Amino acid sequence: MQGTNWEQLEVQVGQNLTLDPTDWSQMRELGHQMIDDVMDYLENIGEQPVWKPIPEEVKSFLSQDIPQEPQDIEAIYQEFKQHIFPYTKGNIHPRFFAWVQGTGTPLGVLADLLAATMNPNVTIGEHAALYVDQQVVNWCKQMLNYPAEASGILLSGGSMANITALTVARNHQLQKNIRKEGLYQNGAQLTLYCSAETHSCIQKAVEILGLGGDAVRKISVNERYEINVDELVNTIEADLAQGHQPFCIVGSAGTVNTGAIDPMDELLAICQRYQLWFHVDGAYGALAKLDPQYTSALKGIEQADSVAFDLHKWLYVPYEVGCTLIKNAEAHRSAFAITPNYLLQEKRGLAGGLESINNYGFELSRGFKALKIWMSIKEHGLAKYAAMIQQNNLQAAYLGQLVENAPELELLAPVSLSIVCYRYVHPALSGLELNALNREILIQLQEQGIASPSSTLLQGRYAIRVCIVNQRTKKSDLELLIQATLQIGSEQVALLLPRITHFFTAE
Repeated sequence: MQGTNWEQLEVQVGQNLTLDPTDWSQMRELGHQMIDDVMDYLENIGEQPVWKPIPEEVKSFLSQDIPQEPQDIEAIYQEFKQHIFPYTKGNIHPRFFAWVQGTGTPLGVLADLLAATMNPNVTIGEHAALYVDQQVVNWCKQMLNYPAEASGILLSGGSMANITALTVARNHQLQKNIRKEGLYQNGAQLTLYCSAETHSCIQKAVEILGLGGDAVRKISVNERYEINVDELVNTIEADLAQGHQPFCIVGSAGTVNTGAIDPMDELLAICQRYQLWFHVDGAYGALAKLDPQYTSALKGIEQADSVAFDLHKWLYVPYEVGCTLIKNAEAHRSAFAITPNYLLQEKRGLAGGLESINNYGFELSRGFKALKIWMSIKEHGLAKYAAMIQQNNLQAAYLGQLVENAPELELLAPVSLSIVCYRYVHPALSGLELNALNREILIQLQEQGIASPSSTLLQGRYAIRVCIVNQRTKKSDLELLIQATLQIGSEQVALLLPRITHFFTAE
């Protein structure tokens, strides 16, 4: 090094700076306290409000500038306990029913601690984490009865799992070297088909893949919110007549709005007829295949060219981890494989071992997601998970019956999987007034910390939407939800009716 002051450099290097603690006993004691606090919290989570608003002073605290000086670790932990821990999203609570978000488990929490301690980049190299990752992907194939020779990769969640699968589908179906030549070499417009109820990440994926939103053909649904197969076939025929190139059908194994399952066998047959790629978005419902009630409806997953699903939903592991499986492993590898000089693999040493996972996905930096799945499945066994998923589906059926038993409530969609969509009704209220009423009921359920459903619109009607992918939910939680809905609804109607009566009297 030209111009280097070696004496000064020697002094600077000799400082031996580190981020490890100077007092390991203090760190150990704090770690024990954290574990105790976490386990106490989880053990008694049902006694806490499901959710509560974040005070302005907390938001102010969490907008402070970056600290320049060190702070005592015990003080940092106290700040966490005061300003962060009390204001969770709530999805670890037994009465969290919003969106499709799982609860996690205590061992999953500890598994993430162990994974962070090892801190491996699970992409390349001869180390145990890659073998655990491979084993978990193989277990995922076994759970869905997917071919053993298929490839797969763990990702952050369903969105990444779907775009990964659709990248493979696009490249394979185009039958050109799209990685080298790009999309502009293709004269015909590629078109993809899905129901109008399909998750929005499919639209995003198609846009990111450079096909444009116009390439997505959103097919209408029937009264069960399943894709209209006749319209699908007619749309494919019309696109072929226009000179377009259909390349993929996406079937939903559990739509996010209502839990509807598209007719997998029929979609598979259409794909075979037109030589299209059959992809299943099973982010929510693919693992319902473990429930005997849904095994038949989801059997088509086994024949799909690709399937995406989440393990932080119905395998209840802590966020975040999803999976995509690709039947044609070579097509999967061809879509992503690249080996720069700095990632050469050897037959021996640290760079030996299994093939780099980088050859099967976008990400080169990958955490040890697999460990929490590996430990959790070993802790409970697959049969217990099948029973838990079945329990959630039965709980939804029971909740649907509670709704039908209450004259003031109305089901807005057939109960499918573990989703129930309902609303409070009153004959004196218009459609717009009912929408406003149910929005207020929902928000009060959340703000009072009673329960956290989410909302959706079904044919213009505002629905209180309950999705149960919760390993802590009990029958009594569902009964409490309905009781609270009826009480809040009654109170709100009592406030609304005098105003409506006054309006018409004044007229």
